[in-house]
Amino acid sequence: MNFKELVEKKNDLITRAEETLNKAKEEKRELTDDEMAELAEIRDNVRKIIETLKLDDDFRALDQKPLEKKEDNTPTEGGEKPMDAKKQEQEQRSLEESERMAFENYIRGYVVNERAGELTKADNGAVIPTTIANQIIKKVYDICPILELSTKYNVKGNLDLPYYDETGGKITVAYADEFSPLASKIGKFKSINLTGFLAGALSKISRSLINNAQFNIVDFVVTEMSEAIKRFIEHELLIGTTSKVEGLSTLTNTVTTASGTAITADELIDLQDAVKDAYQNGAIWIMSPKTRTALRKLKDNEGRYLLNNDISSPFGTTLLGKPVYASDNMPDIGVSQTAIYYGNMKGLATKFNEAINVEVLREKYADEHAVGVIGWFEFDSKVQDAQQIAKLVMAGK
Repeated sequence: MNFKELVEKKNDLITRAEETLNKAKEEKRELTDDEMAELAEIRDNVRKIIETLKLDDDFRALDQKPLEKKEDNTPTEGGEKPMDAKKQEQEQRSLEESERMAFENYIRGYVVNERAGELTKADNGAVIPTTIANQIIKKVYDICPILELSTKYNVKGNLDLPYYDETGGKITVAYADEFSPLASKIGKFKSINLTGFLAGALSKISRSLINNAQFNIVDFVVTEMSEAIKRFIEHELLIGTTSKVEGLSTLTNTVTTASGTAITADELIDLQDAVKDAYQNGAIWIMSPKTRTALRKLKDNEGRYLLNNDISSPFGTTLLGKPVYASDNMPDIGVSQTAIYYGNMKGLATKFNEAINVEVLREKYADEHAVGVIGWFEFDSKVQDAQQIAKLVMAGK
């Protein structure tokens, strides 16, 4: 059997398996013993074909290596991608769809055993495919702008970030005469350490929803998990937790209001100017929705509102020319509260290991008539450059 025939046979087997699974899904029933046996045989045959194709590719590569040419993925004159690039995209879409279907079938109970290459075995359930986990990560970035705008490090283990401490003086540049030494300051390099604090997000899905064939279970899991992770990460970035993630909580660049219950226009100007001009590009305001409402009523000396709706702003409003992001994690205006952050979030370092591990716990919550989905990830954050961000603290009593 030649290469083409092997590929066609593999595709035919997969189609047969999907037809069997879809039939059970449409009839809202579990697989019969005969169907299970047939699927197991198909799985084994597909594995053998894949191994055969892989060996064939390996030997072809060895045979052709001296004459190997780099693929040309340059678009044609009409802007179309070459056939090789199109084929790769089609194969990637096919893989994603296959993993998506395997994930959905496992949650719904249509597949009792994990399918190799799509779901992997864990102690209490199955680890979901990489393509689904990547969708969760992408959505977290989409709905958590503070994380997206920060300086991100996607690494495992501890991470040391060096920075130059100017408290003893800045690096100086001066005219020099021959045979005369340059004067120097005492500034020195220090570092901040980012570790990997383990966190988990648990979502329970009602079996009533799972049994509803019209319910898009994959999108539900992606949305629920990403929103749960976003809420946790944003809280840690803004508030922090003692002996865990610091986030912006240790920020020292501070402007304090005269009142513990109100903010003036001048204090907002002072806060904005507390960040050097070099870091103003890309700066944003961060506050609670109630604080934003209070600032909507502030006017300048000519009676113009300081906070304005702006369709060009990523968050819909601007204050003193900069976008305003409202977060439910921020404290409202109150005595001694940190009511506003302003600055360029590049000054905040975050270590977010994107190799998120998401498991489906199908049996653990059976007595609650639910299926659990839990996501494990490592995260840490600290201020990397305090000059880029400032905070407004309300006066104490």
